[in-house]
Amino acid sequence: MLMQFDKEQEELRRTLRRFLETKSSSEEVRRLMETEEGYDPGVWKQMAEQLGLQGLAIPEEFGGSGFSILETALVTEEMGRALLPAPYLATVLAANLLQLSDDQQAKTDLLPGIADGSTIATVALAEADGRWTAENLSTTATRAGDGWTLEGQKSFVLDGTTASLLLVVAQAPGGPSVFAVEGSASGLTRRGLTTLDMTRKLAEVGFSGTPARLVGAEGDAATLVPQLMRTAVVLLATEQVGGAQRCLERTVEYVNIRFQFGRPVGSFQAVKHRCADMLLEVESARSAAYYALWALAEGADDAEISVDLAKAYCSEAYWIAASDSIQLHGGIAFTWEHDAHLYYRRAKSTSLLFGTPTEHWDAVAEQLLSR
Repeated sequence: MLMQFDKEQEELRRTLRRFLETKSSSEEVRRLMETEEGYDPGVWKQMAEQLGLQGLAIPEEFGGSGFSILETALVTEEMGRALLPAPYLATVLAANLLQLSDDQQAKTDLLPGIADGSTIATVALAEADGRWTAENLSTTATRAGDGWTLEGQKSFVLDGTTASLLLVVAQAPGGPSVFAVEGSASGLTRRGLTTLDMTRKLAEVGFSGTPARLVGAEGDAATLVPQLMRTAVVLLATEQVGGAQRCLERTVEYVNIRFQFGRPVGSFQAVKHRCADMLLEVESARSAAYYALWALAEGADDAEISVDLAKAYCSEAYWIAASDSIQLHGGIAFTWEHDAHLYYRRAKSTSLLFGTPTEHWDAVAEQLLSR
């Protein structure tokens, strides 16, 4: 398999990188991570109106551009490189869940707002146990006249405090199902969580008689959630590749300008070896992520195992790159003022998001044994 982005996709990458260099500078990332919202509404609007990022993979009939997961992954890779604080991943995953559904009316009603940037959306799936599946749900849905009401609590909801649309996976009488909840709905409570990565906001969301709209049919979540999580894992893996690449670039730049004993630190063999090891990890992670991306886009037989492998390997590679970056920068990297700790925090938090590396390695092993 030879996968490479075409000229149009590479132009998108270059345009986005220039955009992020000004909109997601170190100073801006630090400013936004201290705010309750965690993102800049003006930048979010520019992302939608000038670059069309929110609607990139949404069909044209619903106001999007009709591109694929390949272009979306390119965007998440560049955002991971720049540590952009924005509810992009959450919104893209919510849009993907809607598209996986057979509910045409829900798509017509909800996707255009996501595409034009007026709607910030998220998926409320995991609960207190931290499992990203539609099994053993404690959040329940009950019929109420022509609609539904929800009871329960979700945790680790990406951008859950700012989302104006929540797609909640809850247990209905007919099985695990997807429900759309407006951000202003009665009985909805939201509380931001204190997490290691301050550049990505997570929330705990509660439901108490909260009115909701069924998306698709009862029981659909049993098949939709596994499909959604494969997309989520691949996009997160590409984000990790972008962050790891930036750690490598910053480190190589630093060891070539930092002098010790009258020569650049990077000229010492031990440092060269360490940088070479970082490069190997980053490129291997890129290969794993890109193959999983291609396999998922093409519906390859090994798509599922490739996705699990990518998340496991990219999580570990990003953590290694971020850790080595701190070590090779020396004492300055241990200060609050240096950005190395921001990438380390993102690396550690993304390794846990959507399942730990160990869980994904176990999934790989189980699939190999079952063949």
